[in-house]
Amino acid sequence: MSSIRHTPTAPTRAKVLSAGERIDAHRHDDHQIVYAGSGVLAVTTDAGTWFAPGNRAIWVPAGTAHAHRAHGHLDLYLVGLPAEDNPLGLDAPTVLAVGPLLRELILAYTRDPDDESPERRRLLAVLRDQLRASPQQPLRLPTATDPRLAAVCALVHADPADPRTLAALGAATGVGERTLSRLFRHEFGMTFPQWRTQSRLYHALRLLAEDTPVTTVAHRCGWSSASAFIDVFRRSFGYTPGTHNRRA
Repeated sequence: MSSIRHTPTAPTRAKVLSAGERIDAHRHDDHQIVYAGSGVLAVTTDAGTWFAPGNRAIWVPAGTAHAHRAHGHLDLYLVGLPAEDNPLGLDAPTVLAVGPLLRELILAYTRDPDDESPERRRLLAVLRDQLRASPQQPLRLPTATDPRLAAVCALVHADPADPRTLAALGAATGVGERTLSRLFRHEFGMTFPQWRTQSRLYHALRLLAEDTPVTTVAHRCGWSSASAFIDVFRRSFGYTPGTHNRRA
């Protein structure tokens, strides 16, 4: 992120982004909650990309340089919190589950950002309580710093359906399987199969946001069948890919 805009106060507001639209790299002195009411949101930092469909939000800590990208029509809701107000105690971007009550609280709180009434302050207090109760979700694609690992990641990102094993990908990039396996655990804290599943889910969400049929998504993203894809998607997001856009 070469040019990073500094906006001291993290805004609280609702905003619509069209498919593919971006918000360039910037940082705030405040924390921010970023929620996708529809579509799929990707938040990228130097450390990686966090992604969230319509039942997830992303916590962005104060001072974190980040950029947004919309996949599909995105109803974006932003809630800023002062740097000293960290109800989650988190110092890194994190994806959070958003239940029906938290969703309605976010929508209501962003409806009139200039409202300073006692009622709205009470609304924020309940919102903060719900945030603390929200499960954290491992929906993140970390960025590789080691060029050997980056080369393998680039191959998988370029073709999520590539069936090659880690050994075969290593052979294609001139790196041994044991070395790559160690790098995945050291840099990403996960195995290669775990990371590839995360990558495939991210690509799947992007395709679903473009109204691509479920069976087509499954094959483009490397699942052996639509049923296998549906099973992994349901376990990751709590609903089937066929209901993804209807939920949005």
